Amino acid sequence: MTRLHESEHVVTASRDVAATAAEIFELIADPSQQPRWDGNDNLSEALSGQRVHAVGDVFIMTITTGSVRENHVVEFVEQRRIAWRPSEPGQPTPGHLWRWVLEPIDASHTRVTHTYDWTQLTDEKRIPRARATTADKLRASLDRLAELAERR
Repeated sequence: MTRLHESEHVVTASRDVAATAAEIFELIADPSQQPRWDGNDNLSEALSGQRVHAVGDVFIMTITTGSVRENHVVEFVEQRRIAWRPSEPGQPTPGHLWRWVLEPIDASHTRVTHTYDWTQLTDEKRIPRARATTADKLRASLDRLAELAERR
């Protein structure tokens, strides 16, 4: 099952994955795994040892331009939900949010929903990139994530 949804400032894609929520969540909550499944081809690397465990955690990511981003975790339920707001190091978050929600379907299948929400984005320079983040790009991340999780 696949669902894509776009409004002016919220983009969502969902997909059913043949893996447990625990298996999928480990690929999302461990930032060092994120470049493996990033459908935006925006993430370069993250050091290992930054596994997210709670709201308030911050993980550091290097993006493909070489810039560093701090990602401030604002939602967290182990194996069910994680969301973060990226920012430049030491700067306030500009207002966009990346969210993942996992809903077990049965013992070996999970519905995964990926959302990019820029309703609170205040940085005018980021708006063209925000507009370019389409449901298809979120779906690319979901497809890559599914491929990795289903191989485990």
